[in-house]
Amino acid sequence: QVQLVESGGGSVQAGGSLRLSCAASGATYNNYCLGWFRRTPGNERERVATIDSDSSTAYADSVKGRFTISQDNAKNTLYLQMNSLKPEDTAMYYCAADPRRSSCTGGTWWGLFVYWGQGTQVTVSS
Repeated sequence: QVQLVESGGGSVQAGGSLRLSCAASGATYNNYCLGWFRRTPGNERERVATIDSDSSTAYADSVKGRFTISQDNAKNTLYLQMNSLKPEDTAMYYCAADPRRSSCTGGTWWGLFVYWGQGTQVTVSS
């Protein structure tokens, strides 16, 4: 059974940075489609970023140029570097993995992802 554990959330002022981590146990990441999602205070679930096993990445328009998704296969850890944070980035952030495919290009809808972490809260104040 794959377990994902996020860390790195917190409270920052607008313009600040945070780095989220997602450590996996029970399996290795290196052939999975991986992603970060967030649930906003309005309870909307949004895709933030995805990364393929070949390190190809894709981002939501709202975070392009500010967020960077990456993975360290040796540490079996997924990251999300968040810079220039805005109040509208306030949300619970979740990492997710789909072990059935190595590329996310077939779809990034949250329902396609099999394993989820418990979430880490990010709060950005103006």
